[in-house]
Amino acid sequence: MHRRTLLAAALAGAVVTPALASGTARAADPGPSVTRTGTTTLDSQALFFVSYDGLVNNNAFQKNGLLTYKGYQYAVWYTADRNAVVGRRALGSSTWSTVKVGHTLRYDDSHNVISMGVSKVDGRLHLNMDSHSDGFTYVKSVAGLMDIPAGLSWTASRFGAPQSTLDGLALTSQFTYPQFVSTPDGKLQLSYRVAVSGNGRNALAEYDGTKWTNLGEWSASTGTYTSEHGSSTARNMYLHGIDYDRNGRLHSFFTWREQNGAVMCNGGGITNHDTGYVYSDDRGRTWRNNAGTVVGVTGGSDKVSVTDAGLVIDPLNPDHSLMNQESQFTDSAGRPHAIISYVPGRFGQCTTNYVADRTANGRAFHVRKNASGAWQKTEIPVPLNSSQRTKLILDKYDNAYAIFPFGRIAAASAASGHTDWKLLFDGSGLGAFGEVVIDETRVAQDGVLSFMYQEKSSGTTPSALHVTDFRLPA
Repeated sequence: MHRRTLLAAALAGAVVTPALASGTARAADPGPSVTRTGTTTLDSQALFFVSYDGLVNNNAFQKNGLLTYKGYQYAVWYTADRNAVVGRRALGSSTWSTVKVGHTLRYDDSHNVISMGVSKVDGRLHLNMDSHSDGFTYVKSVAGLMDIPAGLSWTASRFGAPQSTLDGLALTSQFTYPQFVSTPDGKLQLSYRVAVSGNGRNALAEYDGTKWTNLGEWSASTGTYTSEHGSSTARNMYLHGIDYDRNGRLHSFFTWREQNGAVMCNGGGITNHDTGYVYSDDRGRTWRNNAGTVVGVTGGSDKVSVTDAGLVIDPLNPDHSLMNQESQFTDSAGRPHAIISYVPGRFGQCTTNYVADRTANGRAFHVRKNASGAWQKTEIPVPLNSSQRTKLILDKYDNAYAIFPFGRIAAASAASGHTDWKLLFDGSGLGAFGEVVIDETRVAQDGVLSFMYQEKSSGTTPSALHVTDFRLPA
C-alpha cells in the first residue's frame, strides 16, 4: 500500500498551471468546436438486444467497428437476421455499399463484437468477430482491396471464407476482445485476451503480409492483491486501448479486475481497481512502466503483473465502480491521454449497485501526461447518466473531445492544459441507446469526428444504425 500512497502523492502534485500543461499549444491555435455535417443510415433494422448493459453493434471498446482508409470509410455490424455485414462509402458520400461475409451471430451476447483492421503491407481488410471466452471467426479480404477501393467491386467474392483460426494459426479456445492495430512498418497486430474475466492474460499475434505469428502472452493473472477488505490471487488486465503514436511507441492504459469479490466493500460493486500504464518501443515485444523499467516480455516468463512496481498512475480501490476498457488516445507529441470513469468519493466510499450508482453519480476523468512528463487528472463536469463508457479523441491542435453515452460531446482546449471542459453537443435528436463507436482513424485524415450509434429500442425489436459526422477545427 505504501507504493500506491507514493503514486497518489505524485499524481496530486502534478497539477500544474495551464501555461505549463499546454505543451505545444500556441495562442493562434483554435479551441475545440464541433459542427454537425450530416448523418447516414447503415441499416434501418439492425440487430438489437441488450446484454452487459450494451449492444453488440455499439460497444465502445470495439477496435475498430468504424475506420477510414485511403478516402473510404468502413463499418461492421450484425443485421436483424444476425448476418455479419461490412459496409463502405467514399468519404462525403451518403450511400453505403454492404457485403455479407458469411457468418451469423451465435449468441445474444453484446461482447461478441466485430472488429476490423488493415494490413497496410498488402492492403487487406481483416475481421475478427463473435468471440467471448470461446472461439472466434476470422475473415480477410483479397490483397489490395483497401489500396484501390474505387477500382475493385465491393462484393462477397472479395472476401475469403470464414475461419476458426488465423489462416491455420490457432490461438486459444478462450478468446475475447479482439483489437487490431496497424504497426508503423505496415504489419497488423491482433491484441486479445486469453481465458476469462477475473483470470485472464493479454496476448498479441502479428501478420506480416505472408502469415500470422503468435507473439504470446504479456500480462499475468497471478500474484496477490490486497485491499482493506480482503485479498485476491487471480485477475485480468483490461486494456483501455492499444495504440501506436507517430514516433512508433505502443501505449496502453489499463485497469485490473480481481477474481475474488472479497476485495470489495459490497458484492453489488465491481472488482476493478487502479489505472495503470505501460508502453513498448519494440512493437510490443518488451513492456515498460512509466519510469522506463522493463516489467514484462511478450511470450517470455516475465509478464506484466499486479505486483510490479511503477504501473499505477491513478490509484483507486475496488469500491468506486471503476469502468474497464474505456478509452485512450495519443497527442501530436506522442503523449498518452485516457478517459477513466467511476463514482467519486464525495458520493460515498462504497458503491453497492454498479449500474445504479454509476448512472446516478458516475463521473469521467481525463488523465494525461503533460509536456514536463507529469501525470495530470481533470474531472469532466458532465454527469455520466449512464453505467457505460466514454470515448476520447484529440484533434490536430491537441484539443480533447470526450464522447459520452447517448452521443454527447464535451471538449477541452490544449491551450488551457485541458482544464476548461464544456459540453459542445448534448446528443439532441440522435435517440442513441448508449455507447457509441468512434472512428479513431478518421480524425487525422480529414478533421472529422465520426461515430456510429444505434437508436433506442426495447426487447429484441430491431432499430436503426447510423453514422453521424462532425467537422472539427481546420
